[in-house]
Amino acid sequence: MDSVNLEVLRQAVAWTAAGVPVTLATVVRTWGSSPRPEGALLAIAGDGRLVGSVSGGCIEDDLLDRLRTERPTRPEHVTYGISAEQTRRFGLPCGGKLELVLEPLGPDHQLAETLAGIERGEMVARRLDLATGEVDLLADVPDAAVVFDGHTLVSAFGPRWRMLIVGAGQLSRFLAEFALALDYQVTISEPREEYRDSWTVPGATLTTEMPDDAVIALRPDRRTVVIGATHDPKLDDLALIDALKTDAFYVGAIGSRANSERRRERLKLFDLTDRDVDRLHGPVGLPLGCRTPPEIALAIVADITARRNGVELVVRDERPVSVGEACPALA
Repeated sequence: MDSVNLEVLRQAVAWTAAGVPVTLATVVRTWGSSPRPEGALLAIAGDGRLVGSVSGGCIEDDLLDRLRTERPTRPEHVTYGISAEQTRRFGLPCGGKLELVLEPLGPDHQLAETLAGIERGEMVARRLDLATGEVDLLADVPDAAVVFDGHTLVSAFGPRWRMLIVGAGQLSRFLAEFALALDYQVTISEPREEYRDSWTVPGATLTTEMPDDAVIALRPDRRTVVIGATHDPKLDDLALIDALKTDAFYVGAIGSRANSERRRERLKLFDLTDRDVDRLHGPVGLPLGCRTPPEIALAIVADITARRNGVELVVRDERPVSVGEACPALA
């Protein structure tokens, strides 16, 4: 999950454990450009301390003023940016609007239980009834960060997005750096000693396990990305075979269209259904005309990010462009 939200949960639990009153603000809807996404959290202590963010700062100041005047005893649904004056005052983009739920944390807020589940590597859904302030935890976790119907708020929490990259080559270095900047937990599977010796990306975990063993150890879920980046089918295919059987969000491998088709035919020889094989993204990434490892890494991360955000990208060109032409290093 977003590391900022994790910090908010930890601080809110610490404050309430110390007897400090806390109001938790959750972004439930946005229109137009927004500094923070739906599901973003802000915790405001009774003494004015705060952690997290729901905007660029002006809304936080208004919330502090609001809570100094009157701290709510029940959850409230508030909206910013209704009028042009509010849009100017709070620095929202033209036409922007932001909806929040303000929740005064009661004795049964269950944030400690939520946090414990997250730290065990579990996905957790927390449901808040705005009319009563009652909170319970759900086994069925939605794909969206928040689900809000005006009466009930369901927030999904869990491990941040993870990426397993097969191979510790130059492309993998840039891919890992992009992924780390986007708050992925990055693991590199590299059984080849000559590649491991030159690996220098702080924050990424390097394992000597074979790619299939690395996939099994990772236990991919719907917040997991697996990328084969070695050009060596003896390594990439090992990871792909196991990853395509899981709930992994995105499974891809570098290679030209021709190589990708040959890979699909090889994968069908194993215990994979046609549906499993159809989930493979290959050639991986968007055709950005890339020619260098950083550009190829950007193309891969851009495709994953668009799909995470539910955006369908349509590439238009005067003529068909092969992946070898669009990204020669992928050929």
